[in-house]
Amino acid sequence: MNQQAHRKIAAIVFPMLLANISQPLLGLVDTYVVGHMPQVSAMAGVALGAMLITQLYWLVSTLRMSATGYSAQTLGSHQPDRARQLLWQLIALALIVAALIGALQRPLCEAVLWYAQPDQTTASVMQDYVAVRVLGAPAALLNLVLIGWLIGRQRSRFVMLVQVIGNGVNAGLNLVFVYGLNLGIEGVALATVCAEYLMCVMALLALRAQIGRCLPVWFSWQAIKQVLQINSAMLIRNLALQACLAWVTMQGAQLGDVTVAVNSVLLQFLALTALGLDAVAYAAEALVGQAAGQQDRRRIQSWVRKTLLWSLLLACVYSLIFYLAGEWIIRALTDLPAVRAMAVSYLPYAIMLPLVAHWCFLLDGVYIGLGQAAIMRNSMLLSALAGFFYRYICCRVPVITAYGWPC
Repeated sequence: MNQQAHRKIAAIVFPMLLANISQPLLGLVDTYVVGHMPQVSAMAGVALGAMLITQLYWLVSTLRMSATGYSAQTLGSHQPDRARQLLWQLIALALIVAALIGALQRPLCEAVLWYAQPDQTTASVMQDYVAVRVLGAPAALLNLVLIGWLIGRQRSRFVMLVQVIGNGVNAGLNLVFVYGLNLGIEGVALATVCAEYLMCVMALLALRAQIGRCLPVWFSWQAIKQVLQINSAMLIRNLALQACLAWVTMQGAQLGDVTVAVNSVLLQFLALTALGLDAVAYAAEALVGQAAGQQDRRRIQSWVRKTLLWSLLLACVYSLIFYLAGEWIIRALTDLPAVRAMAVSYLPYAIMLPLVAHWCFLLDGVYIGLGQAAIMRNSMLLSALAGFFYRYICCRVPVITAYGWPC
């Protein structure tokens, strides 16, 4: 039974790990294409535009999380009608959010330009890039829902296939549109949009049995309220997490350019760690969610223990790699002596990071499977206040400073 259970975990983890790895490889192709354009403003403008789109999609990645949880739970409870109803609610929500992103495109661009203060050419490139990318917003947000739903159904091999094919098509169209058709920046953005719609079509075909037959009354206030509650809680959690990452950058900026550069280098260790630990978290989401749908407490506990073992083992592998090759990774990321020296001095923290962080990734997956978004929100808010912002708050609240709290 244990061997069968671990094979079930492996069947989710390894395809999702390969799917995750394909994502940064795509970024390398985008960087290569834009980086070989004659104007520096092209690279800067695309970087700003991609940052805006990426942050927007990351904030609403709650759609993916809630879709996985609902999918797994309805799979376990054998409620096909309930599953279709929730899936349609999430699809409708994704399309509404995509429409809002399209409608707010201009003010969002202006906000980024006001903050970044780039030159006119870079600003123009960014606006052109974003104008094309938002055309793919409906497909991109539907992909969050559909891929999340497929993960909850434990169809991770198909998810891997969709993402690898989509990323491959994106990379290929980049070369065709930019070098073959001379479409420039618009070609880079259009390649991504085409890939997003291709992935959406593939995912829709995979779920056509569930999407094809709609309930007589799919609109339900109770279901909508449930979907909005879990997504709003996760959105607050994502905003708090993003605030912490921004806080690190801003605090580093006050300490000088070298510190900012070192932070960016060390954050790559977190990015590498997330590629694997996220895959285990996906397994926890699907398997714990299915057990929750069956209302089987013992199976929930069993899946938590088994995925925790996988998460711990993978974290140990990461820590060992960082211990043996951490300095090499730092040298590969930068050739600036001051940045290298400071980054190496902080390498022990990067080595310990997977052993501490794997609990966070895994428990996120567990609570997504259980549908307990409020716990995720509250723990993130507590972590943000206690771990990042307490000094800022304590040093500015007279009642607290009067008691001599250390700033």
